Amino acid sequence: QVQLVESGGGLVQPGGSLRLSCAVSRMSFSSNAMGWYRQAPGKQRELVATIGASGGTTNHADSVKGRFTISRDNAKNMVYLQMNSLNPEDSAVYYCNRDGAPMFPWGQGTQVTVSS
Repeated sequence: QVQLVESGGGLVQPGGSLRLSCAVSRMSFSSNAMGWYRQAPGKQRELVATIGASGGTTNHADSVKGRFTISRDNAKNMVYLQMNSLNPEDSAVYYCNRDGAPMFPWGQGTQVTVSS
């Protein structure tokens, strides 16, 4: 079955940056739009950013627009999320998955903590 492996999270100070990576295997990666999602404690999982199958179209949630950038490398089956100007409200577990139904089995996610 499809495997999603997220990495790159960590502890960062407010205003700092992180780059998240998602390795995708066992699927026709270049045929699928992908997204980054996040879930903070006590909150529902939310969609952060999406990218079309070819990488030509991206969308970002208003809360991260201008600070986060989603990208992908179809040759490497990878999706990335560059996160700049991080603030404590960005603290969450971040996941990648298909943009649209049916979703793939979720990976373990990568924890992002923004704190001084």
